[in-house]
Amino acid sequence: MKPLKLTPPQLLAFMFLFLVVIGGVLLKLPIATNKHISWLDAFFLSTSAATVTGLAPIDPGSTFTLFGEVVLMVLIQVGGLGIMTFAVLVVIVLGKKIGMKQRMLMQEALNQPSLGGVIRLARNLLLFALFMEVVGAALLAIDWVPKMGWAKGLYYSLFHTIASFNNAGFALWPDNLSRFVGDPIVNVTVSLLVIIGGLGFTVVFDVLYQRRWRKLSLHTKLMLIMTLVVNVVAIVAIFLFERHNPKTLGSLSLFEQLWAAYFQGITPRTAGFNTIDIGSLEQPTAMLMIFLMFIGAGSTSTGGGIKLTTFAVIVFAVMSFLKGKEETVIGMRTIRHTIILRALAIASMSMLFIFVVTMMLTLTEDASLLALLFEVVSAFGTVGLSMNLTPHLSTVGKMLIIGVMLFGKLGPLTLVYSIAKPKKTNIRYPNGDILTG
Repeated sequence: MKPLKLTPPQLLAFMFLFLVVIGGVLLKLPIATNKHISWLDAFFLSTSAATVTGLAPIDPGSTFTLFGEVVLMVLIQVGGLGIMTFAVLVVIVLGKKIGMKQRMLMQEALNQPSLGGVIRLARNLLLFALFMEVVGAALLAIDWVPKMGWAKGLYYSLFHTIASFNNAGFALWPDNLSRFVGDPIVNVTVSLLVIIGGLGFTVVFDVLYQRRWRKLSLHTKLMLIMTLVVNVVAIVAIFLFERHNPKTLGSLSLFEQLWAAYFQGITPRTAGFNTIDIGSLEQPTAMLMIFLMFIGAGSTSTGGGIKLTTFAVIVFAVMSFLKGKEETVIGMRTIRHTIILRALAIASMSMLFIFVVTMMLTLTEDASLLALLFEVVSAFGTVGLSMNLTPHLSTVGKMLIIGVMLFGKLGPLTLVYSIAKPKKTNIRYPNGDILTG
């Protein structure tokens, strides 16, 4: 019998599923919980943590013991930075050489165009993540240690820093971070960790190494500009949509309203933290958040979605078509047609998948279409926000959302890999015309 040969994306998917299974088993252990949870809930939470989503059918803070919370924290860290990244760290520590197969896996895991420098990138990624998490934990500790004491304050600071940097919306309070709606330290620290984690490590390292705008790559410039534009628009829109809603911003002081709008404008694209009740949002705000969650974070980041640069490429391609131009130009650089087709394929496949799953949930769940669509897009974008629907999902509903979270983490990656490496053929067919529009 011939040995089964797996492609790099298939092997990464298998390793990821193995991580989810191990996490689910550990969360089901009696030592991990204060009360009984089902196997389905254990695997739901394991999937949610490993995919750095944050959706939870039960309250993690009151359900899990310290052991269970540490399991969640490890799953978030490994899922956010990547299994192969930690595998490389182990190999480096053991002093062993890293072979070509491992380098190809790292290239796929980090979404790099070539093998050159992938090991150095993985090492720098781990060091940078550790540095950011130490800084983030120290900043949160300034606020939380005086309120909670040294042990609990430091632990909560570490847990929420890891969740923030890896763009996972897990919090150890039943109201998420709503009690800190007007706390500047918590709002700034968490949001900055979310932004940096969501930019993508290639962008962060490009900024750190080049330090001058003109030397930055086109991808880095596009990510920085689009992140700023999307965040500003989202913050202003949420403030305008919700300022008179008594269930969200309406009951807060102006100071707290500004902080809440700022925080909720940043987190929907990448991390599912919230400082206001998501279930009480006005419909325009909910639709805006669905749009933000679908767009997602940056490539090679800890966040999900179709990716911000994918959305940007589609927007520029459409603008070029409407202007009658044959080439799509961004920053005085012509974008290859293969990149445009890849972006359209990712967006189209993602929308079709979301539509099918949402339609299936309308058959199994007793909830509004808006709440169901919000839940599905949140799971796909590995965001973690919910209109208070997750705890009320049926067994079939939970299984569907588990599948969506896995697709959001693994599907687009595999799709990009398969499209980026097409099989060349010398056969050319005559042109054909099809009426569109």
